[in-house]
Amino acid sequence: MATNNRRMSGKKGAQVGSGGQRRKGLEGKGPTPPAEMRKGHKKNRVANAKAKQTVRRPAPRGRGGKSSSELVVGRNPVVEALREGVPASTLYVQQFIDNDERVREALQLAADRGGINLMEAPRPELDRMTNGLNHQGLVLQVPPYEYAHPEDLAAAAYDEGADPLIVALDGVTDPRNLGAVVRSVSAFGGHGVVVPERRAAGMTAGAWKTSAGTAARTPVARATNLTRALEAYKKEGIAIVGLAADGEAEIGQLAALDGPVVIVVGSEGKGLSRLVGETCDFRVRIPMPGGAESLNAGVAAGIVLYEAARRRG
Repeated sequence: MATNNRRMSGKKGAQVGSGGQRRKGLEGKGPTPPAEMRKGHKKNRVANAKAKQTVRRPAPRGRGGKSSSELVVGRNPVVEALREGVPASTLYVQQFIDNDERVREALQLAADRGGINLMEAPRPELDRMTNGLNHQGLVLQVPPYEYAHPEDLAAAAYDEGADPLIVALDGVTDPRNLGAVVRSVSAFGGHGVVVPERRAAGMTAGAWKTSAGTAARTPVARATNLTRALEAYKKEGIAIVGLAADGEAEIGQLAALDGPVVIVVGSEGKGLSRLVGETCDFRVRIPMPGGAESLNAGVAAGIVLYEAARRRG
């Protein structure tokens, strides 16, 4: 007769071979979680891969290069970014979110734009993505901005049969100022903006919003070293004009604005850095009879660009 090798016990409790799960097995396990949350499911792997894309990474070096991904967090910022046409790849919406007017508008704007992935995510996941910021259940992922190379701006102008009209920013760290400069360059027929790779504003969602959509057609180039980029422009015969409160002449007296020119604008507080100032062919000032000490970069660039556009007819 066959024997059973399992040890038998007269004691009450879990039996050998049951794993101690007999009573637990009778308990309900609750609703089945969605596929995106079930570990090992294909949709879960896809969702995790997309979420990892939101981690900021250093921008690759090389010709132009890309910035890192950016997250716009909160209901009002997300709606405003979508209204202004800020490029977006994914709109994350918290599961079981309170569906107010802003949430409905964000979903409608994303659907109308097309090309924006809609992802539902549990609140802990959004908390992790935003490092605990008050996201209010809405997070918008802005894809990396593709910067041009400084040489590309001049080459594009010559291809059009025009003299390059370029603005370079030295030490400008406010993205809104960068966005305002991009808008002015577009308005006055310029060919692009150059920013340094380090210690300078980049094309964030804030810069896109301030540009009022003009960033889609006005290239921004990034220079590893702004001084060397300006020297390269000089070798091509492009005049380098720096704005400075102690400039030798006023902008209305500068004939160089008629031809190929790079206008260099410094920060409102410090102005041009020493090396950049020494690289400039001309240092000019904007007359301010009202007595103001300085103008922000966006306003200063707009004034000089208007003067250049007026001279070029």
